[in-house]
Amino acid sequence: MDYAATILAKIPGTSSKLDKGLKRLLESLQAYMPAEQVEQVVRAYEFGATAHSGQTRMSGDPFISHPLAVAQILADMHMDSQAIAAAILHDVIEDTETPIAELAEQFGNEIATLVDGVSKLDQMQFTSRAEAQAESFRKMMLAMIEDIRVILVKLADRLHNMKTMDSMPVDKQARIARETLEIYAPIANRLGINHMKVDLEDLGFRYLYPFRYSVLDRALKRSKGSQRQIVKKISEHFRKAMEQEGIEGEVIGREKHLYSIYKKMAEKKRLLGDIVDVYGFRIIVNDVNTCYQLLGLVHSLYKPMPGRFKDYIAIPRVNGYQSLHTTLFGPKGLPLEVQIRTSEMNRLAEAGVAAHWQYKAEDKSAATPQRRAREWLARLMEIQESGSSEEFLESVKVDLFPDKIYVFTPKGDIMPLPKGATTVDFAYAVHTDIGNRCVAAKIDRNLVPLRTTLQNSQTVEIITARGAKPNPNWVTFVTSAKARSAIRHYMKKMRSSESIDLGKRLLDRSLKDLGSSLRKVGKVRMREALGELGLTDVNELFEQLGLGERLAPLTARFLIGMHDDAQPEAASLVIAGTEGVVVSYAKCCYPIPGDDVMGYLSSGRGVVIHRNSCGNLINFRKQPEKWISVSWEEEIDRDFSSQIQVEAQNKTGLLAEVAAVIADSDSNIEQVSVTDRHEDGSILTFLLQVKDRIHLARIMRNIKKMPNVLRVSRESA
Repeated sequence: MDYAATILAKIPGTSSKLDKGLKRLLESLQAYMPAEQVEQVVRAYEFGATAHSGQTRMSGDPFISHPLAVAQILADMHMDSQAIAAAILHDVIEDTETPIAELAEQFGNEIATLVDGVSKLDQMQFTSRAEAQAESFRKMMLAMIEDIRVILVKLADRLHNMKTMDSMPVDKQARIARETLEIYAPIANRLGINHMKVDLEDLGFRYLYPFRYSVLDRALKRSKGSQRQIVKKISEHFRKAMEQEGIEGEVIGREKHLYSIYKKMAEKKRLLGDIVDVYGFRIIVNDVNTCYQLLGLVHSLYKPMPGRFKDYIAIPRVNGYQSLHTTLFGPKGLPLEVQIRTSEMNRLAEAGVAAHWQYKAEDKSAATPQRRAREWLARLMEIQESGSSEEFLESVKVDLFPDKIYVFTPKGDIMPLPKGATTVDFAYAVHTDIGNRCVAAKIDRNLVPLRTTLQNSQTVEIITARGAKPNPNWVTFVTSAKARSAIRHYMKKMRSSESIDLGKRLLDRSLKDLGSSLRKVGKVRMREALGELGLTDVNELFEQLGLGERLAPLTARFLIGMHDDAQPEAASLVIAGTEGVVVSYAKCCYPIPGDDVMGYLSSGRGVVIHRNSCGNLINFRKQPEKWISVSWEEEIDRDFSSQIQVEAQNKTGLLAEVAAVIADSDSNIEQVSVTDRHEDGSILTFLLQVKDRIHLARIMRNIKKMPNVLRVSRESA
């Protein structure tokens, strides 16, 4: 009796089908794992089989057959005993009454933590299915950061579920298939586990688009006979040429998998016959030098297609993948894709992170996919702080589809970025602090605007300044998840702190108008009031007041116990123009220092400043409780936008002359337009940067002195 049979004899009550599955698993483990570790897996199986006793899957199979199959997938990847045990136990917490504490007691904290990381979140309450999926995804990603084996177990779980979906309702099949194509297959690709990515994509394609899948499958099967002959003939041609040159290696002819062909047809809007590299050849050799030698050989056998060569050995893909890719004109012009790599590169290409299942090894430098995966996971930690689960899911999706470009730092380090990435994306990829403080960028030593899109092989340098802050407009052009979430996170924090400061000032001002103050209200009354308002923290109250979601005069009266129906007087506010995002200036009337102004509390935006003469105030007069009396500080050192109209006689070069006068008056032009043009004259509208009313009056006087100018007026809504 062999080793596996001896183990099986100890486990009572297994069916013949389970016997086969368990026997195969034990034989796989025995090939690479010490006996005491195999014993741990056997104990996990006994525990899981007992816990799931009497449970069946939709197909009618015993429930334990699923965890057993998941464990087998991981055993084929040579994962460690703890990951295999966690795979066998991964549904125990969710589908049986076994507590996590019992797993920790029986198998140790590490296996229990792995199982918890893989378990779904059915016991939590969510407002929508999207939120449940996103929260489950967030938990999975964060568990990955702690222990990468969590995602390997989860991917194996999803792969087996996809293989056994026939008994499920069609709508559920489609939903799971879409999730697989959008989330799980890209994660497998991001971690470099190619064989798993291919299986997940083809199965996802089959269940999401069954008709398209069957049509494409039939078309490829019809042409398979002739394809095999062509592949065999070309493979033999490569082998003979290698023998003549004394190159040792293995030639593998292959056909593209269905989903990759379908994607190319959809993206390029081509027919099946027009898709380029349906024929593919992988040549595996002993070392890197031979890879390049072999590249020269295949280019001498068949003419290479221009622009279709990629060197992923010198510049690996973001998931650590390395290989030489070239596309050739084969017999009768047939396009052939050839990949040339070493056996180690091939092992990493197929298994990725899983090729280094001894993930705690001290020498992480050798484990390229492992290191790259860990760098990516570390970035996720920053992204997940930026907002809701749905935002996190959408942000990470950007990173999961690696349509990448590769640029260089000034020191020559390679930086992978999404296609379409800008210099700001690059700055955040280097470090969040660099992104937050960047003020300018150089590409190949030339200064460029921050929104410049990067191209392959460029060298990028970021210039930073102490005290610089992210610009909210950057969100409109950045492409990477890290940059987008970092900018949003910074703006959210800045908006929050500014609105707290403004809210505190508004409330204190309103209390003073009523003969009180925050100090006089005291901590005890404030705590009581917060409880009555359903708030937990005084800063939460200040923030709501600053954002205009709660009115300061009414809140002040509430705090000091004034509950009569008299209309509260509006609080007054002194503005310096430096309040940031919670005090903004209306673009309908462009108020500037020296104007008579009022503030309007706009919910979610804070205070919007208008001129008293603004035509839009008619709408606001219906809500007098939202008005705030506003005055300017005496000395304000910043520029404000203001709009003027210039009516002038038509003359060549008039616009340039007016612009020169404005520049000589120490003002910048933000925008200019010709709003009305006729035979005798034109009306020019300028949006200017000015200090105050005195500065604006000086500019208008200087323009009016010009010989062809008829009238100058300030725009008002």
